[in-house]
Amino acid sequence: MGPFPVSYGNSYILLAVDYVSKWVEAKATKTNDAKTVLKFVKFSVSKVLINDQGSHFCNSAMATLLEKYGVVHKVATAYHL
Repeated sequence: MGPFPVSYGNSYILLAVDYVSKWVEAKATKTNDAKTVLKFVKFSVSKVLINDQGSHFCNSAMATLLEKYGVVHKVATAYHL
């Protein structure tokens, strides 16, 4: 998929999926930095965070937040076509 057109200055989509209920939360963002991700994570607390080793997920601020809420951080291998 993609690339998607920029809309209202937003060029990234941050997505969270509940694997049990299949509930999806998505947010269009202007940047993909750690600050944006931290704000999104505070929206809802999960038990596990699985990501693709992006620097906006793998940093000390994110590690502190995940530890505070007891979230397990798992890193997956990125899939490329």
